[in-house]
Amino acid sequence: MAPVPPGIRFLASFNRDQWYRAFTFSLTFLLYTSFHLSRKPISIVKVMCVCVYVCVYKSNYKQLLGAMDYSFLCAYAVGMFLSGIIGERLPIRLYLTFGMLMSGLFTCLFGLGYIYNIHSLGFYIFVQVANGLVQTTGWPSVVTCIGNWFGKGRRGLIMGIWNSHTSVGNILGSLIAGYWVSSNWGLSFIVPGLIIAAMGIICFLFLIEREHCYVIGWRSKRLVPFLTNWNGTNGHKQLYHSYKQGDKYQNWDTEPLLPQDNSSVSVPVQQVVVVKSESEPSAISFMGALRIPGVIEFSLCLLFAKLVSYTFLFWLPLYITKTAHLDAKKAGDLSTLFDVGGIVGGILAGVISDKLGKRATTCAVMLLLAAPILYGFSMISEFGLGPTIGMLLVCGGLVNGPYALITTAVAADLGTHKSLKGNARALSTVTAIIDGTGSVGAAIGPLLAGVLSSQGWDQVFYMLMAADFLALLLLLRLVTKELTSANVVKPRSGSTTVE
Repeated sequence: MAPVPPGIRFLASFNRDQWYRAFTFSLTFLLYTSFHLSRKPISIVKVMCVCVYVCVYKSNYKQLLGAMDYSFLCAYAVGMFLSGIIGERLPIRLYLTFGMLMSGLFTCLFGLGYIYNIHSLGFYIFVQVANGLVQTTGWPSVVTCIGNWFGKGRRGLIMGIWNSHTSVGNILGSLIAGYWVSSNWGLSFIVPGLIIAAMGIICFLFLIEREHCYVIGWRSKRLVPFLTNWNGTNGHKQLYHSYKQGDKYQNWDTEPLLPQDNSSVSVPVQQVVVVKSESEPSAISFMGALRIPGVIEFSLCLLFAKLVSYTFLFWLPLYITKTAHLDAKKAGDLSTLFDVGGIVGGILAGVISDKLGKRATTCAVMLLLAAPILYGFSMISEFGLGPTIGMLLVCGGLVNGPYALITTAVAADLGTHKSLKGNARALSTVTAIIDGTGSVGAAIGPLLAGVLSSQGWDQVFYMLMAADFLALLLLLRLVTKELTSANVVKPRSGSTTVE
C-alpha cells in the first residue's frame, strides 16, 4: 500500500475542534479586514478629489476635511458604547451581518456622490455619520467571537497575529483607493463597499459564534454519534443524543436493538443534538463593566493611543504629499509601510506580554520609545527615501503595538476577569467600553490635526507626542502594580495582572 503523503498526515493530525478554531480565526480576520478596508479610502482621496469636489471654501479646506473625519469618528465613538450592550443581547452572527451590509451601503453611497455629481457637503457628512454608527457592530462582535474560541494561553500572540487585520485592511484599502484616485475616485469607495457587503453575506452563511455550536447533519441510525467527548462548557452539563424518524424522536440510548418492522435496511435519519442548559447568567451592565479592575485605566490610555494612531491613519498620506512632494498615489502606497510596521508591532507586543505576563508594562515601554520617533517624523522632509521608509516601519510598530494589545488581549482578559465569577457575557460590553473610549481619541485626533496643520505640521507632532506621554502616565499605576506585586502572573499565562 502506498504511504500517506506527509501533507495529508499533517492535516489529519488536527481534530475537529482545532479545524473549527482555525476556520473562525481566519473568517473573523477577513471580516474585520473588510471593515478597515472600507474606512481607508477617505484618507487617500482627500485633497485631490474630495476637497476640490465638495469643499467650496478652499482657504479652510483642512478644517472642513477634519470635520468630515470627525463626523465619522464621533458617530463611531458614541455608537460603540451602545453597540457592546446591544451585542451581548443579540446573536453575534446576525448582528455582525447587519452591520456589514449597512456599512457596504453607506460606503458605496459616498462613492455614488461622485457618479451622480452630488456637491452637497451635508450629504457626505450624513453618509459618514451613518457609516460610523453601523461600523460599531464590528469590533465587539469579532472580539467576542474570537474570545469564545480561544482561552488565555498565548492569547497575546494569537490576538497579536489576528489583530494584524487592521493593518492588512488599511493596506488593501490604500491600494484599492489609490488605483482609482486619479481617474474615478467614486470607485475608490464603491469597490470597498461591495467587498464589505459581500463579506457580510459570508458572515451570515459561515460564522460559528461559540465553541459549543455543533453541526447537525444526516446520519444513519446505525452510525456512532459524531459528538463523542463531552465534558460540559459554558454551563452546559448534560448532552442527549436523539434522532428523528418520521414524526417521532428516538433516544440513542433507548433505541430498540432490532428494528420494529421486518426490514433490515438502515434508513438515513436526521441526527438532532439536544443540549440541556442551565440558566445562563445575565449580561453585565455598563456600570458593572466599569467596576472591573483595570477597565478605566486601559480605556483612558487607549483614548490617547488611538488618537495618535488614527491621526496617522487619516492624515499620513496628505502629510507625505505635502512634505515629500509626491503625488496622491505614491503617497498612499508609501503610507502603507506604517501599517506594515503596525503588523509587526502588534505581534511583538503580544509575544512579549505573554512571555512576561505584564500587559501594562509592555504597552508603557512601547509608548515611551514612540515619543522620539514621533519627533523625528516632524523632520521627514529633510530625510531621503531610505530613512523615511525605516521611520514609517518603526513608528508604525511602536504606535500600533500598544493600541493592538489593549483592544484585543487586554480587552479579552478584562472581559473574562476573575471578578466576573465565570460570567462570559461581559466580553462584548467591556470591549465596547475600551474601544469606545479609544474612539473618542480617534475622533479628536484628526480634528485637532486639521486645525493645527494650518499653523504648521510641527504643531501636529507636538500634539501627538503630548498624547503619547499622557497614555503612558495613565498606565503608571498598573505598571507599578505589575512590577511590585508578589502575586505575579506566571509567564505563560498571558493574563492581565490587575486585581
